[in-house]
Amino acid sequence: MPNAIATRQGPYVAPSALVRVLPHAARWVLRGDSSVMATAASTLGVPFVERPCQAAAQSDCAALWLGPDERLLIAPADAQSELAARLQTALAGQPHSLVEVSHRQVALEIAGEHAAVLLNSGCPLDLHVSAFPAGMCTRTMFAKTEIVLWRTAEQRFHVEVWRSFAAYLSKYLALAAGELAA
Repeated sequence: MPNAIATRQGPYVAPSALVRVLPHAARWVLRGDSSVMATAASTLGVPFVERPCQAAAQSDCAALWLGPDERLLIAPADAQSELAARLQTALAGQPHSLVEVSHRQVALEIAGEHAAVLLNSGCPLDLHVSAFPAGMCTRTMFAKTEIVLWRTAEQRFHVEVWRSFAAYLSKYLALAAGELAA
């Protein structure tokens, strides 16, 4: 039986002025062809972007492009059961994979004037706004951790990380933030 306390508590995140834990969310990884994506987009009310490495957000829901046939879907935690049922009903009969990953991942927000510089302390991507503009997302590495990185605004990033790596990632970011401040 799972530890009830562990499911209620968030992961440890090292304190930093530039990093905060985002509220718990519902998450699914959806795989399927273009008709599956169109059905899911209609069901969620989010227009899925067909351009590689782009995210779309509408209200509280988002769809992040992870591959030609793969999207990370993010929605409010309180809508998880209802949206899961709607997605399963809408996608019935279409070949697809819909995997709920809500408890696997944690979302962090890195925001501020030095957010891109802070992320570049462990991420090899060019995060200058001209190379990685708002709305862009990708699966990448930060130090030794796989993350999904989404630039939501010029000075704000949304990072999806596996729960078991959240403490490591946040400690790394806190150390790098300390060096930036010095």
